[in-house]
Amino acid sequence: MADREIHFKIRRQDGPAGDPYWEELKMPYSPAHNVVSALMYLREHPINVAGQRVAPVVWDCNCMEEVCGACSMLINGVPRQSCAALIDDLEQPIVLEPLTKFPVIRDLMVERERMFAALLKTKAWVPMEGSWDIHVHAPLIAPQEQAVRYSFSRCMTCGCCMEACPQFNDSSPFIGPAPLGQVSLHNSHPTGKFFNAERLHTIMGKGGITDCGNAQNCIQVCPKDIPLTDAIAKLGRQTTTQWLKDIFAK
Repeated sequence: MADREIHFKIRRQDGPAGDPYWEELKMPYSPAHNVVSALMYLREHPINVAGQRVAPVVWDCNCMEEVCGACSMLINGVPRQSCAALIDDLEQPIVLEPLTKFPVIRDLMVERERMFAALLKTKAWVPMEGSWDIHVHAPLIAPQEQAVRYSFSRCMTCGCCMEACPQFNDSSPFIGPAPLGQVSLHNSHPTGKFFNAERLHTIMGKGGITDCGNAQNCIQVCPKDIPLTDAIAKLGRQTTTQWLKDIFAK
């Protein structure tokens, strides 16, 4: 193994307004590397295959435990978490690219603000202030419902599902599958449900659930196996019910 190398081909960009370009770098092989730990090595040894010293590659990461969602990128064409991508499982040269659905800040780092804005737009949180009972003692929840909610609570806002969604792009106002999953989660919460109608009206509007093309790519790439298509189907039924309520309430 001493003579083996790890070969990277990285799509780089020096800033938001810069032109992208490719750069190849190699490093000595050692077992148990993931993509982030390899990038850390390259940060300390930024020498390309031509022997030139270059600016260290910029990427984003935080937890290193596939929890924060910050290290999302395209690895050999697949959106995934780089902290969970083991070098020994990847075909070389390992091609690293930034997610294409979000603005590039630099190299592999992107701005995911559009996702967070969608969470704000849909009130994807549990309100803690109001005139309702906020459950000093937690309400009893059936184990089956608890399991479903837990699966949606694991969302990292990593952007992988958004990257894979053909309807989520610069030309579409679609908010994407991840925010819809969070709408479903918080509409099922004992306190969060007080904003059910408001959330449903939001996703019934422009960029909402009707913009989903049912490609189902989102569930193929979600690192947490969140049943996003189930949530979208459920929300489809809920928005239809809300639409009928609105008609007869007039």
